[in-house]
Amino acid sequence: MGDAATRNPAGAGPAGPGVAAGRLFAEEVPRDLTAEQARLKREIYEKMNPRRRKFVDRLGYDLWDPFQNPKDPLDIRTERSQRTAQDLLDEFSRAHGAASRDRAYRAGAVECALGIINKDEKYQGIFDFCLWYHDLLKEEGHLP
Repeated sequence: MGDAATRNPAGAGPAGPGVAAGRLFAEEVPRDLTAEQARLKREIYEKMNPRRRKFVDRLGYDLWDPFQNPKDPLDIRTERSQRTAQDLLDEFSRAHGAASRDRAYRAGAVECALGIINKDEKYQGIFDFCLWYHDLLKEEGHLP
């Protein structure tokens, strides 16, 4: 057991801080920059105040992209059938009478719609479990 100076800080692997966080999401890979963009990136980094620079160091300089495009607003994000979360909720409400159900039921529908739009793996697990459970109940004769 070594002293505090020889231990790695949380999130710091053999390549330094920020590497573990960079591998968390597969879509976060360093983008190929032109020579001009690389020069501008270095200039921006060097002109940053120390607190902001510490954030970039934690993320990892290679993963930090000062030129990244903004994300789409939530209201225009769509899922694979090109429906927005509101479109999904409207169709669900018409098909299942969700408007007349209690608040918790509607909140669950809203949460699932947003989870689908944001491609959250939690909702894929919920979906897969519900399909499996439905099939199980049918096999055991609990459902027609």
